[in-house]
Amino acid sequence: MTITSGPAPAVVLPGPSVPDDTARLSAAAAFVREQETADLLARVLPGLEGPELRATAGRCRFAHAALLVFPADEPSLRAELAAAGLAPDGEARPSVVVRDRLSVRYGLGAGELDVRILRPPVHGPGGEGRAVEVFALTVPEGSGLAAVAAEERTADHEAHLAFDVERPDPLVLRGLRAGFLWHGATPDGGGYNPHEDGTVFYFAAPGETKSPYRRVELYARGDHRDVLAEHFAGSPEAHPAESLLRLLTGAWTTQALAACAELRLPEAMSPTVAAGAGELARAVGARPENLATLLRYLAMVGVVAEEPGARGRFRLTGAGLLLREDTEGSMRSLALMYGGPFYDSFARLAHTVRTGEPGFEDLYGENHFDHFARHPELAARFDRSMAASARMFAPLPGHPVVTAAAAAPGGRTVAGGTGELLGRLLAAHPSLRGVLLERPQVVEAARARLGAVAERCDVRTGDFADVPPGGDVYVLSRVLHDWDDERCRTILRHCADAMQPGAELLIVERLLPVDSAPSLATAWDLHMMCNTGGRERTAAEYALLLADAGLDLVGHDPLPLEAHVLHARRR
Repeated sequence: MTITSGPAPAVVLPGPSVPDDTARLSAAAAFVREQETADLLARVLPGLEGPELRATAGRCRFAHAALLVFPADEPSLRAELAAAGLAPDGEARPSVVVRDRLSVRYGLGAGELDVRILRPPVHGPGGEGRAVEVFALTVPEGSGLAAVAAEERTADHEAHLAFDVERPDPLVLRGLRAGFLWHGATPDGGGYNPHEDGTVFYFAAPGETKSPYRRVELYARGDHRDVLAEHFAGSPEAHPAESLLRLLTGAWTTQALAACAELRLPEAMSPTVAAGAGELARAVGARPENLATLLRYLAMVGVVAEEPGARGRFRLTGAGLLLREDTEGSMRSLALMYGGPFYDSFARLAHTVRTGEPGFEDLYGENHFDHFARHPELAARFDRSMAASARMFAPLPGHPVVTAAAAAPGGRTVAGGTGELLGRLLAAHPSLRGVLLERPQVVEAARARLGAVAERCDVRTGDFADVPPGGDVYVLSRVLHDWDDERCRTILRHCADAMQPGAELLIVERLLPVDSAPSLATAWDLHMMCNTGGRERTAAEYALLLADAGLDLVGHDPLPLEAHVLHARRR
């Protein structure tokens, strides 16, 4: 069972099973000839769709696929290009960026590496001009660089897709970069090449990418080292002391975003008309000099943008719009939670690591859920903050378990989930009925989110001992990560007891990676430990919990925002 966003590409990136450089060049050329920019962007960044996809495709175009080859000398390189059907007579310029990356990766002096770059032209499906970007590291016969060549052919570190920025001013670059990061790409270095006056921004593609290439480049003509510095700070190539300083100041960013939301600065700003600190200060009731300092910081992190040629005047970016309360997918409440009670509890992280007691309990003297139950306004804010991640639910109405239930004669019942999620399922499938179980303090908010489908949903108050029997599909959305293993087993046993034969269970959670790969789940694992005493888990760990409750894990599939849906059924 797999959720996909489109057909897989016809050409597979050559890897260790195809070590011959001529074959690798041929495969890359075929890939470049076949791709449409918008389709490729949607595969590279799952979740990028609709108006956002069209806007991104309008600002950058697919330009080339790149790979690193290892000729013994320049005549050998020209021969390989000709054999792959690529023009062998282009100018080979020095490649500063790849040379320096190889130097860092293998601990070699840059002077030991002769890396050249060529771009033999090919044409896209509409006849548009494109290229295969060929990096060539000269590896003479018997050279000590043979081991480097073998490792690079296997790992393909330098293989990537590239999109040329159509209008490379700083505002466009920051916006594109923010969009790539929002959809799960992570900074992976870059550089300015003075030989061709161009700036490259490298990203590692998100884990759920549908492209065979794992790296992506944005290329901008000109010198954009100011924007590159922001990008480079998140890359593993940054200087250790600089990297650590930027990590240590991460708390400042959290508070700057929370202050922006608390002041309702986004509501006072426009994404199209720039305004100065003075007029904005009057609108939000702030001191102009201090607000100007905050605006400069917010511009540095991409929440606002300084108007080109009008220093001191700022517009709201797409990221900043999400801090407005009335924006679809608003993250304002999330910013206030992360800059408020969750921020305060993280000051007790060392206590949590030493004792196992959540920092939240140490700070407030009671657990997360009891505290929110006694503070309805805080509970409502927390509930609204959860809606900020609603985009992860978008593929679930098309999940085979849900579509099968909707297609069954006589109508089927979906039990559980959240008001946001259950509302989506019922709206997509008019034949389904729902049962929503929620905590008393948020049940009315959950009922309101159901909107027009509320008449097909029975809303009940209770806890996990009250799981309604007789459902056909049960949904647990971001529940299990709140609890330790023993409580999770209890919750799952209640679900198993309520499930009739043939009933299915869908669980929405983030999955910890099995290696040290960067992951939102790793960050949330720390958050859950400090605030609820819960944790994130690997798929294998969820399988064990399910087995203890008499349930089998059938499979799991990716969702946006690095979430997954796990599918289980009664043994």
